[in-house]
Amino acid sequence: MEEEKVILVNKNDEQIGVMHKMEAHEKAVLHRAFSVFILNSKNELMLQQRAHHKYHSPGLWTNTCCSHQREGETNIVAGIRRLQEEMGFVTTLKETISFIYKAPFDNGLTEHELDHILVGHYEEPPQINTQEVADWKWMPIEDIKSDILINADSYTVWFKIIFDKFYSHITL
Repeated sequence: MEEEKVILVNKNDEQIGVMHKMEAHEKAVLHRAFSVFILNSKNELMLQQRAHHKYHSPGLWTNTCCSHQREGETNIVAGIRRLQEEMGFVTTLKETISFIYKAPFDNGLTEHELDHILVGHYEEPPQINTQEVADWKWMPIEDIKSDILINADSYTVWFKIIFDKFYSHITL
């Protein structure tokens, strides 16, 4: 199977090339990504625990799913595709905001992403792909905010950034 490629972008989200995902993370090159946030009618967020064999942030709790757009794929189409691949369901998503972050990891890799935040609504339990996801749970938004302060090391870097800076944009 060919290694996944990411879309390299400038700070204005204009495509400037493509690169193998691992190379982009080794070189800390800015690339396009997305993060999906699924809420239910109780204002709970569906969290996933990343699979324990992931090459970065294994076993950490994070937003419902995230990944990288493929060339020619819109943010929404990419989000719907990955939501189905990781969590086993499809729902309507809407684009909210985007931001750039850079986060080095202990393994020498760095995430340097222009991350698009996509929000959707769903009420049922997911059918998780255990190759991608170790566990999942619904958690009230307010409880997440306080738990991040107490258990920061249990959450992914990008998830903490989103909650710290963009909390108001992830509610429906």
